[in-house]
Amino acid sequence: MKLIKSILILTFSLGLTMTSHSENIFPYEIKQYSLNNGLNLVVIPYNSPGVVAYYTIVRTGSRNEVEPGKTGFAHFFEHMMFRGTEKYSDVEYNRVLKLLGADSNAFTSLDLTAYHIVASADALETIIDIESDRFQNLKYSKEQFQTEAGAILGEYNKSAMNPFQILNEEMSKLAFNSHTYRHTTIGYLEDIKEMPNQYEYSLQFFDRYYRPEYCTVVIVGDVNFDKAKSLVDKYYGNWKRGSFIPNIPKEPEQKAERTLDAKAPHKTLPYLYVGYKVPEFNDLSKDIAALNVISRLLFAETSELYQKLVLDEKLVDFVSGSAPLNRDPSLFRIYGRIKKEGDIDKVKNSIYNAIDELKSNPVSPKKLNDVISNLKYSFIHGLDNPDDVASTVSYYVNLTNDPISLNRFYSTISNITPDDIQAAAKKYFGSESRNVVLLTSGGN
Repeated sequence: MKLIKSILILTFSLGLTMTSHSENIFPYEIKQYSLNNGLNLVVIPYNSPGVVAYYTIVRTGSRNEVEPGKTGFAHFFEHMMFRGTEKYSDVEYNRVLKLLGADSNAFTSLDLTAYHIVASADALETIIDIESDRFQNLKYSKEQFQTEAGAILGEYNKSAMNPFQILNEEMSKLAFNSHTYRHTTIGYLEDIKEMPNQYEYSLQFFDRYYRPEYCTVVIVGDVNFDKAKSLVDKYYGNWKRGSFIPNIPKEPEQKAERTLDAKAPHKTLPYLYVGYKVPEFNDLSKDIAALNVISRLLFAETSELYQKLVLDEKLVDFVSGSAPLNRDPSLFRIYGRIKKEGDIDKVKNSIYNAIDELKSNPVSPKKLNDVISNLKYSFIHGLDNPDDVASTVSYYVNLTNDPISLNRFYSTISNITPDDIQAAAKKYFGSESRNVVLLTSGGN
């Protein structure tokens, strides 16, 4: 991962204006603008004198890698985008950022690639200039491409011994037969090894997805909306819209439990990964909202299951559960690291019993309200600087192309009832939709 760091001393004065009776959870005004070429601009004025966060969200992740043998290219461009253009070479691009005292980075996930900068507000036009330039005019030689492809292989090998990389790779292949969630973001090892021979395909991938209709620019901080509109028009206005629409295969319905015993190539404590099939994100879906609440009810440190497995019986180092929000149907994820192999079934059964308890007995209204309040408080608490605000908004832009969806989603969560929780548990936590990967020692 390309990382540019320089010293930036920030002093923020948090200006929360939300009141307890506000209908929207997001406490700041969201201003939007769309260019004729399809590029979206989201501007959020925020009380951070002299500082802005600048995110470019490309709604392209490993989900978009639809051709066999071509996995890993979304993540690959997270690297290549720092290779420069004719106007700003890689050296000049880095020099400009250093002169600005900017903090810059990028990341890739299943559904998106994000590029972000935090810098002085008076450098906004320079930021827009250099960012718009590399998105429209990225240029790299075959030799540079092959060098970066080698770096990707190094990144893969560096993480190859990480139990979570093994777990996630095995679970992806176990749970998905057709959908591109079958491969992880970094891609299959055999495709990464072949990547140095895919220079022409890399040009095609960039031409498909680095287009204005796939992108949203999010600016948060000490920024004037009209000025931002004018600058974005000036620097992005000539960017040509593309036409490519990926044919992402649908995953067939799963009708029976799938299990896999995986072996780590090194000595390890047993890791358990249970994944239940759940739907794609919908900000109005009570099921999606309920699944998010369930992740806290069952797996927060205050939950009965956590108290039992981690604190009282000390069977696991940790146990966690999450309901990731994705653009297509994915997995409710449960992880645990078990201290003794002899306790694997006991831990597994404790998790299943906690889920069954939720199906059989409605959660108390007080407990549910406490969890929902905690969810909402945690969300607000995470909005304490321009970078985190931009990151949060970008997450929902990726999901729906509409930042306002976060308000709708938290409104849906606020109205979840014990009956909704019970219904979602019964609907999605059946054994027929369950996938289980157990990782233990003994591999080569």
